[in-house]
Amino acid sequence: LQPLALLAMRLYVAQVFISSGLVKIGNWPATLALFRDEYHVPLLSPAFAAYAGTFGELVFPVLIVFGLAGRFAAAGLFVVNAMALFSYPQLFEFECPAPVNSHLYWGSLLALLTIFGPGKIALDTLILRRLGLDRTQGV
Repeated sequence: LQPLALLAMRLYVAQVFISSGLVKIGNWPATLALFRDEYHVPLLSPAFAAYAGTFGELVFPVLIVFGLAGRFAAAGLFVVNAMALFSYPQLFEFECPAPVNSHLYWGSLLALLTIFGPGKIALDTLILRRLGLDRTQGV
């Protein structure tokens, strides 16, 4: 059951972040304005933060879907999610905690994927088997 649960987590989280990335590239001037005026990513210029965040929301989820570099991709998207949460302090001022709870939920799923990896239904597993490095093969 674990391989199916990990696959479901991967597909769900990927869909959330790919959708967000597509919205960003769909209206790039508005995205740049948001990063300039609303989001306050520490240590990064607004333009660089916009490019990096959008890149992360579009590239890491694709890797997660295919289970390719699964732990790396999940950890990378975890960082993108954390930056999104902490760079927009207004989230914590809303009467409704749903936006914060959503980020915490996604972060929890990404943490699990980072810890457990993408599972048996993943390109990582196939590659390791082909190379004879899969430790779970005999289990």
